[in-house]
Amino acid sequence: MKHAPFLKLLSGAALALALVSSPAIARDRHADQGSQETKPAEYPNATRKEPKLAMKSEREQKNFNDGITAMQAGDDAKATQLFQPLAEDSGSSDYAKSLALQAIANIKFKAGDTKGAIAALKQSLDIGALPNDAYFNLELELAQFYLADEQYQQAIDTVVKWRQEGKRETAQSYGVEGNAYYHLQKYPEAIAALKKAQALSAGKPDPFVDQTLLAAYSDSGQTDEVAKLAQQQVAANPNDKTAITNAVASLAQTGKYDEAIALEEKSRAAGNFTDEKDYVMLGKLHLLLAQNGTDTEANAGKAEGVFEEGLSKGILKPTAENYNLLGSAAYMAGQTTKAIDAYRKAVPLSDNGESAIYAGSLLLNDGKYSEAASLLKQGIGKGVKKKGAAYMLLAEAERGMKNKAGAVAAMKMAAQDPDTAAKAKAWLKKAGTGN
Repeated sequence: MKHAPFLKLLSGAALALALVSSPAIARDRHADQGSQETKPAEYPNATRKEPKLAMKSEREQKNFNDGITAMQAGDDAKATQLFQPLAEDSGSSDYAKSLALQAIANIKFKAGDTKGAIAALKQSLDIGALPNDAYFNLELELAQFYLADEQYQQAIDTVVKWRQEGKRETAQSYGVEGNAYYHLQKYPEAIAALKKAQALSAGKPDPFVDQTLLAAYSDSGQTDEVAKLAQQQVAANPNDKTAITNAVASLAQTGKYDEAIALEEKSRAAGNFTDEKDYVMLGKLHLLLAQNGTDTEANAGKAEGVFEEGLSKGILKPTAENYNLLGSAAYMAGQTTKAIDAYRKAVPLSDNGESAIYAGSLLLNDGKYSEAASLLKQGIGKGVKKKGAAYMLLAEAERGMKNKAGAVAAMKMAAQDPDTAAKAKAWLKKAGTGN
């Protein structure tokens, strides 16, 4: 499956079960305070009948409480030793078994055993002894566990069942469903669910939902929707770098370079350029405009300024790639000397000879044949993609130094490359070498 390169996709959010409190335990803890404070039911319209809740003995209550204490202290091994007998003892109450299995699921998930967590949580739910609020909240957790375990259809089926029986709709549930549909490459279904999640978010956007929706639009080829949504996210979160990055990339993908640059320049002015990729993105956007013939020198000059600022601040690293970008910008801006200097800096940092060829060709244009020949030979020695073209440049440099033998030798090498063979042989024939 293809993914939009600028999007950070979900692989299952970090989850943790909130343990159900036992009413029996709560009564013991608050026995001296009279009646226990109650809260409104989360699932008042659920179709599931509320079960009667009770532990069989004080021993069950004590073991469960001790297990919770061990978990809170970070001693999951001790907690498991206390919960396991409650979960497996045929004499334990169904309620105690359900609570113990829920706790075991929590421990397993934290340990990275997602499948074990799913099995324990499903067993806890299947017993049917939990109160409705706990039951349905854990069922939604189960759907998230399935999502984390890449059991996408199971995640969808569980959410649908949760919604039908619990008679609730939440942004979280549609977020899980949309994420699962996205990974199944069912983009229309994913988009519908994720938009529903956004509508139910009560003004608190979920970045994971927003990013998955962006990916669904992108992977289904809806580039205009990608740009529109990305810009909406920036409007809602003007200082959110992830939102800005997504918006800039989506605008660039749809060819709206001016709008992308405007967003980036605003972000730079706000002091948000703290990462190398910020400078690289803005500089490349200016270069794209320059290459497309839109105020070539002016936009190339702006790119040059962006790269120089990033390097001077130490945010843009002095790498061959970055010096090559600076060299290209300077060259297109008509700053040949600066371009040569940038390419020269890239030469010792590069694992190939391309930078040396760039510098050598510019020196050749300036009539500096000896310097050009030296760099061209260095570049050819390190390896270049277009070897025949490099040898033809070297031949011109040798000829500029009045070194006919050197020029012929270089042109003979160019004649061995299929891409330059015809031109090189024609030159050799004209030069009267008999080749």
